[in-house]
Amino acid sequence: MPSGRYEKALKQVRRLCLALPETAEVEAWGHPTFRAGKKMFAAFGEGVEGMKGLTIGLKVGFDRQEALLKDGRFFPAPYAAHQGWVSLRLDDATDWDEVGGLVREAYGRRRCGGC
Repeated sequence: MPSGRYEKALKQVRRLCLALPETAEVEAWGHPTFRAGKKMFAAFGEGVEGMKGLTIGLKVGFDRQEALLKDGRFFPAPYAAHQGWVSLRLDDATDWDEVGGLVREAYGRRRCGGC
């Protein structure tokens, strides 16, 4: 059963993702994912690839991925880093305005196949 912290963070992620046009939440690999049409741009998880805690995975493209990975809060998204994805650790210090900007950025890249 998900913890209160999990539910609180998922509520924030849902608020940010589902505010975008044509976005739907789809359960995949046991995690909530967010898609516009068939293109996934964000995924929420807990304990991903042995990492403790909550994370959001985002498709940010290769150039942006390289820059974000210099920040210790980010790490290569398991199974998807080779497609321009990063994961961000979510905790009590998370800046949800920053996450919102990253979500909008990922959403905007959904039309860019290989970027």
